[in-house]
Amino acid sequence: MPTLTLDQAEAIAGKALKKGRELKLKPLTVVVLDSAGVVTLLKREDGSSLLRPDIAYGKAWGCLGMGFGGREMARRAQAAPGFVSALNQVSGGRVVPVPGGVLVRNSKAQIIGAVGISGDLSEQDEACAVAGIEAAGLTPDTGG
Repeated sequence: MPTLTLDQAEAIAGKALKKGRELKLKPLTVVVLDSAGVVTLLKREDGSSLLRPDIAYGKAWGCLGMGFGGREMARRAQAAPGFVSALNQVSGGRVVPVPGGVLVRNSKAQIIGAVGISGDLSEQDEACAVAGIEAAGLTPDTGG
């Protein structure tokens, strides 16, 4: 199974945090998962609050587990709250169904990982994830 490398994860996180500073966002936390859902990299800016790593992980993990980006997760949460509640039940509460979770695809459109960012508005978190993924030469899938 193709997966994200540590070098790619570092490039994603570095650009995502840089984008957050360019946009003057609140302190961000970035979690990058490989295709097996294992944390490859976690970066937390100074001042990022206590739950941000868990939220960023939940955004990325939920997208990876379901196979679609955070925007689609949010749509499904709104349209079928019972399903998302059940999903959270079977996943041990690990799914955060909002924008800011983005799948990472390679040149063959295969899912090779996911990025979750938390710290500002979900749409801003997502914009930083997209910038990071693109900077690494990969394709973001927001579910949009």
